[in-house]
Amino acid sequence: MTTVIETRGLRKTFGTTVALDSLDLTVRQGEIHGFLGPNGAGKSTTIRVLLGLIRADGGTATLLGRDPWSDATELHRQLAYVPGDVALWPNLTGGEVIDLLGRLRGGLDERRRAELLEAFELDPTKKGRSYSKGNRQKVALVAALASDVPLLLLDEPTSGLDPLMEKVFERYATAARDEGRTVLLSSHILSEVEATADHVSIVRAGRIVDSGSLADLRHMTRSTVDATLARPLPPAEVEQWPGVHTVRQDRDRLVLSVDTSAVGDVVGRLGPHGIEALTCQPPTLEELFLSQYRDELTGEPGAAPAEAEVSA
Repeated sequence: MTTVIETRGLRKTFGTTVALDSLDLTVRQGEIHGFLGPNGAGKSTTIRVLLGLIRADGGTATLLGRDPWSDATELHRQLAYVPGDVALWPNLTGGEVIDLLGRLRGGLDERRRAELLEAFELDPTKKGRSYSKGNRQKVALVAALASDVPLLLLDEPTSGLDPLMEKVFERYATAARDEGRTVLLSSHILSEVEATADHVSIVRAGRIVDSGSLADLRHMTRSTVDATLARPLPPAEVEQWPGVHTVRQDRDRLVLSVDTSAVGDVVGRLGPHGIEALTCQPPTLEELFLSQYRDELTGEPGAAPAEAEVSA
């Protein structure tokens, strides 16, 4: 599979602040790649480097096989970018902005443009100055999703949209992927990433700390097993089983935190005690994400704070 985005040892500082600290990122063609991290982790700085808006201090970055700094003009004809806070020309209508951006990117699919306007419930005849924040986002999303480009760079693209419009975005982002286009999606809405992403990278303090498919990441973490048993089983005994980390008893129910790789063995051990009800729940993307920041959340000594991110 072709690599569309690749960074190796990417480094960027702003004075004494380290925004990117040897960041390694690989995004393959035809995938939606979720790019996750809290404010200040380095996500937007990475995207600005990929857009050629700022120059990295060290390491390498390639976009569609080219250098984003020296080949920025050519690359911008092959990508569409949606930031989290869209600014429009105040005297142009939304439709005029969409068409202008489309021409800069080499053209629009007119059928898809009309379909997206209807799906996002956007009036393209209004001037940019009259749009709400959510409608400004819709203008940028329609322009990006209707463009005939192979790469979409989306940095909090649904900021300001209501939940119904977020679902519309998810549907069309998935459709773009199914057409063979590549999407780098940075978002605080973890359910949105979980619903669409094929691959996820979690960034902390300017470095990728975990990367893989959701199945890969879940395999390395813990699942929840909730079992109702006909015959009592002492929690202290269950805690000794391989792969079991915590056990909570609620009347005739046992709720276990189990290494995902050990779920089958644990269920087998529960069987002789008469399973009346059983639920096995893999970790959500939110749980996977928070596991990388557990020391900060619990205030444990030695936690490394994420570096502040500085706007370019």
